[in-house]
Amino acid sequence: MQLDLGQKIRELRRRDGRTQENLADALGVTSQAVSRWEANGGYPDMEMIPSIANYFGISIDELFGYDNERSQKIDELVKKIDSMNLQNNGVDINIDECITLARNSLIEFPGNEKIMLCLASVLYNAGYVRYGECHLSDEEGYDVLDVKKHRTYNEWKEAISLYEKLLKTMEDGESRHRVIRELTQLYLNIGEHTRALEIIETAPNIYGSRAFLKAKATDGKKRAEAYGEALLSTVRACSELMVTGVIAYGQNMPVGDKVQSLQGAIDIFHTICTDGNYGLHHSYIARIYTLLSLYLWLDGKKDEAFEALDHSLIQEQLFYKSCTEETNYYTAPLIRLVQCAIRQSNPDFDLPIETSTISLAEDWPWWCVPEYKIVKPDIQADPRWNEWVSK
Repeated sequence: MQLDLGQKIRELRRRDGRTQENLADALGVTSQAVSRWEANGGYPDMEMIPSIANYFGISIDELFGYDNERSQKIDELVKKIDSMNLQNNGVDINIDECITLARNSLIEFPGNEKIMLCLASVLYNAGYVRYGECHLSDEEGYDVLDVKKHRTYNEWKEAISLYEKLLKTMEDGESRHRVIRELTQLYLNIGEHTRALEIIETAPNIYGSRAFLKAKATDGKKRAEAYGEALLSTVRACSELMVTGVIAYGQNMPVGDKVQSLQGAIDIFHTICTDGNYGLHHSYIARIYTLLSLYLWLDGKKDEAFEALDHSLIQEQLFYKSCTEETNYYTAPLIRLVQCAIRQSNPDFDLPIETSTISLAEDWPWWCVPEYKIVKPDIQADPRWNEWVSK
């Protein structure tokens, strides 16, 4: 400690253009004392350490040279928590362990924004995994969230508190935008529409998103890659809006129109992924097919409902193939420079394939819609359901 501390004081003093006398005067010691510290002939009293750190405008950890080690450990914890949380994709794989790790990390590094955001996101996900998003129909037949039930989710209560705390201190950037996205959803879930509208006023419009701006900030091959990423992000967003639009209309949209709209939410990917290679979006498309099967059944097209379920399984299998390949790129012309292997962006991601495959049937039709209770007993009584599950 003595050697590192003396060297650090000398480096900081020279960085700021200060003399030994300047530092000595500020601390109320002699210049000879400062000279001894820097020459490794002694070190300051521990009571003086906060004053030295404050003088140079750094933390005590930075003064002792621990900052790089601290930052590295925080980044490793964040990466591990995010990776674990990602595994709980609609199914409780390790949500308790994930929450415990995030809590313990925050105890070790109190007030750290990165870890606080991790804990908030894990709690956000835990509410969905443990209880689900519940829907009702209003007097006009439109879909509304069951806010009364959602308000009982302690995980979401704590997540909201953490997000609100982060918004007070977090600087503008991707992490803050993530806070706004997730907090907006939670406000919606508990019926706080005014608060949701207030915080989204601080968010950029679609053309101010990272994907769009990145395409404007690069050139050459990088620009072509950025445009491909922006196209994929836009297609995914449009598809999600189409699905949630179907749900939002509730009883005010005929079943046939819902079928057509959900098919459109799938087909829109083909406008960019012209060869059918949807990469990481295969799993999302698989889920749309499960919802499509529900409305096909309601529309009296039972054979087509099971065809949709078969398509769902195919899409899920293609997703796993994409995940297991070390290096993989999209192959359609406009996006052939964009990587689509999940391990490429997150080498530590451990995909629980068997469990997720089972969840395709267990979580059918993925989205929570009122018609589920009507269709479930009928479609699962059909012998073809068990045949599909066995696949």
